[in-house]
Amino acid sequence: MENKTNSSKELKNKEIVLKELLPKSLVIFIGIGLISGLAFGVYLLDVKNTNQLIFVEGTSISIVTEKIDFKKGEEIKIRIVNSGTVPLIFSDASYGLRITGLSGILMYTPISVQVISELKPNEEAKLVWNQIKNDGDAALDGIYKISSHATNVAGKSIEKSISITIWK
Repeated sequence: MENKTNSSKELKNKEIVLKELLPKSLVIFIGIGLISGLAFGVYLLDVKNTNQLIFVEGTSISIVTEKIDFKKGEEIKIRIVNSGTVPLIFSDASYGLRITGLSGILMYTPISVQVISELKPNEEAKLVWNQIKNDGDAALDGIYKISSHATNVAGKSIEKSISITIWK
């Protein structure tokens, strides 16, 4: 009989221990989950930084779109910005704009006059791509690279590119 009471006391002690540990461990796991979720969110925010316009001292060019994911057929507004402190010189009126696939195959360049164009510091040029390639076909869904090439007054070459995605 005494053996039964000892085992029932041990069982009650184990139940009390489990009841006490469960809430503590639950609080610990939720706390760890919140902290790791916050850390992962900050990491993703830093990695997925879509801020395309950063002004710097010296020679710099930025390509800015209103977003990076576009629907198929949607007009893409592109701003080429001199984000430096030195004037930039372009070889044509399209401000060196080129749109390629990720493989590097040229998809689109605007038809432009072969006139030397200049962007002074903080100036910008606005261009629009209607997702029609140079051959007249509509662009397929996928990832595209928008790039611009310029030189500064000293003849130093600078190129900037961004990637955009076209979805169905």
